[in-house]
Amino acid sequence: MVDRSLYKVGEVVSVESLGDKAGQKPLRLCKVNVGDASGEFLSVVTSATNVREGSRVAVAPVGSIVETETGEELVIKKTSVGGVMSEGMLCDSRMLGWQGGAAGIAAQIPDSVAIGASPPASKPRPNQSSEDAADTPSQPIEGLFEKKLSKEEKKKLAEAKRLAKRAAKDAKKEDD
Repeated sequence: MVDRSLYKVGEVVSVESLGDKAGQKPLRLCKVNVGDASGEFLSVVTSATNVREGSRVAVAPVGSIVETETGEELVIKKTSVGGVMSEGMLCDSRMLGWQGGAAGIAAQIPDSVAIGASPPASKPRPNQSSEDAADTPSQPIEGLFEKKLSKEEKKKLAEAKRLAKRAAKDAKKEDD
């Protein structure tokens, strides 16, 4: 089992496109603040498309171990990716041992987790606050599970609408 204790929560400070190369996923250079005491940001090259400035992500820094798709352990090293030095890897849900989430999509961490802390052991779920509960209707939403109308019922409904429209039009003419 992979030791995830070296993984850190980081905030993406900047994202720079490294250009598209034919037949390859477009690479992006991310500067990530992982709460390093020196104030230095990690440079991480990724192909994850969901990373934006301000995103909170899980980072496997140099020296940590990740599990590959085939189940093998891979030690993260400072490596040149697309001609740029990468000092870590953004983790997807599978790498963190979370249920759900897609491979190759950087796992998003809520703002409640501090920068530099270890990522949560399980995928964070939004909590329903009392305000959200107040927005949830206590009665079923009208029309959600109504039976479908037959052709005859649809014809009667359409005729009633036409008559109502005609009556409204006639009433408007009388007012003028």
